[in-house]
Amino acid sequence: MASLIEQPNDEFEKPERPFRSAVLRGLAVVFPPLFTVVIFLWVGSTISTYVIQPLFDSTKVALAWSVSDIKHQAAQIDPDTGNPVVDGVQYKKLEDETYVPLAIYQFVSVNRGKRPVPETGIGIYERYVELVYLRPYLVIPFFLAIFIFVLYLLGKFMAAGIGRFAVNTFERGVHQLPLIRNVYSSVKQVSDFLFRPREIEYTRVVAIEYPRKGIWSLGLVTGESMRDIRSAANEPVLSVLIPTSPMPVTGYTITVLKSETVDINITIDQAFQFIVSCGVVVPPMQLSEISEEAGNTIDDQDGKVAVREKG
Repeated sequence: MASLIEQPNDEFEKPERPFRSAVLRGLAVVFPPLFTVVIFLWVGSTISTYVIQPLFDSTKVALAWSVSDIKHQAAQIDPDTGNPVVDGVQYKKLEDETYVPLAIYQFVSVNRGKRPVPETGIGIYERYVELVYLRPYLVIPFFLAIFIFVLYLLGKFMAAGIGRFAVNTFERGVHQLPLIRNVYSSVKQVSDFLFRPREIEYTRVVAIEYPRKGIWSLGLVTGESMRDIRSAANEPVLSVLIPTSPMPVTGYTITVLKSETVDINITIDQAFQFIVSCGVVVPPMQLSEISEEAGNTIDDQDGKVAVREKG
């Protein structure tokens, strides 16, 4: 028993894993840009699949019907070429017993690429419209402009009274659905945090001992609270929002004595970065010297500092 106690503590330490540590550090470097690219690709694919592509298809069909010249019978046959002739124009007979102008058919046939030539009259004209009027370098910027304009009109509509009423009515209906309301509420919190302007004006960042003495929480000062509370405390008080990690749009609003708050020399954006990262991203001016003395790795990129333990 004595020999076991006298053994040095180094024998009980976990062996270092340089390969695992190197892989994790490499993953930490690669993951943020890769995940950012994946998110943007997913958003772009979703918009293309559910917005731009349906709009493109409906526009193609409408243009095809408006410019189509499809005949259902031919007046005569050209003796030299053997093609049907209608009003002096040569036509091509298709599999669906319809006739399209021979020039249109030949244009589509020459520019078909790897796709087969359509066998119907409206199919020929849809391909023709796609080749002539709906070229990608013209269509994509045009449809994106229309999509942004629709978003602008929708935003103006939502800012009006009837728009807010419609949204509130819709959300009340969604909240009645057991499973969908949970997913919708989470997605709405994220979208509100990303896209909506902050309705609360934060004045500065403070630290307070909350929820008990000895535990420090980051808070955002929103005002000077209520007069009755200030009178009861007999000294200045502050209204402070205590945001929660990793989604700072939720949290607690508390009133504390101004003398019990500690002003933190960081910006509001740096405070949000600290909260969203669960304390991993520390502003450079607030980096503790203890981390450096302990030999921990300090990653500093774009003014954001992440402390990583040695090994």
